Amino acid sequence: MNIFAIADTHLSFGETIDKPMDVFGPAWSGYEERLRENWTRVACSDDLILVPGDISWAMHLEEALPDLAWIDHLPGRKLLLRGNHDLWWSSMAKMRGLFDTIEFLQNDSYVDEGGRFAVIGSRGWICPGDQNFSEDDRKIYERELLRVGMSIDDMKKKCGAKGLDPREMMIIGMTHFSPTAPDKQPTGFTDLFREAGVKRAVYGHLHSEKAFGNGPLGSFEGVEYNLVSLDRLGCRLQLVASL
Repeated sequence: MNIFAIADTHLSFGETIDKPMDVFGPAWSGYEERLRENWTRVACSDDLILVPGDISWAMHLEEALPDLAWIDHLPGRKLLLRGNHDLWWSSMAKMRGLFDTIEFLQNDSYVDEGGRFAVIGSRGWICPGDQNFSEDDRKIYERELLRVGMSIDDMKKKCGAKGLDPREMMIIGMTHFSPTAPDKQPTGFTDLFREAGVKRAVYGHLHSEKAFGNGPLGSFEGVEYNLVSLDRLGCRLQLVASL
C-alpha cells in the first residue's frame, strides 16, 4: 500500500458556500477537477491519503457534507485533520461514521492494523520565532502541544493493546500549520515528533512561492518534512511512504 498526502483542498460544493479559489491565482484554476483526475490516477482502494487541514470552506457540518462526500468518493481511505479554516469541524461523536472511507484525527492516533505504521499529530499553530507571535498565540501553541502529546499517548496505548512496538513502525506526524516558524528553529512540535520516533511528517497552510520556504523541507532533526499544500503540489498527491 501507499500513503499519500495533500492539504488545503478548500472545497466549497455546498449550495450556500461561495468561495471561488481562482481569485488566488492560476494555481487554483479548475483545481477540483485537476485534483480529482490526479488522485484517481495514482491512488487505489488500499491506499491511505492524509489530508492535514483546510478541507472545506463550510461554516457548519451540514454545509460541509457535500465536500466530505466528494472526498469519500475518491479512491483510498482518508485521514482528515482540522485546519484553521475548518470551522465546520464538529464533535467526533457527530463526525465519526458519516462516511465509509473517512476518519478524523483529533487528540488520538491512527494505528495500522498490521502494525506497519501509525499517524499522530494535531492542527498546530504559529510558533515562537514568528514575527506575529503573541501571548495569545502562545496559549494556543501550548494547547496544541498538549494535543500532540495526547496523540502520542493514544498511539502508545493502542500499540500496547495490540502487542506492537512503535519503535518498529513507520510513525508519521501530521500538522496543519508549519511545525516551525520561518526561522526554522526547533519548536515543541519538532521536539515531540523527534522524541516520538516520527520518521516523516506532513503539513500544509503555506501558500504561494513566497511562503513555501517558511517551513522545514527535507530532513530536520532526523525527521523528513513535506509541505503538502495543494498549490505547492500542483493538485497532485505527495507520496509519503510505500509499505
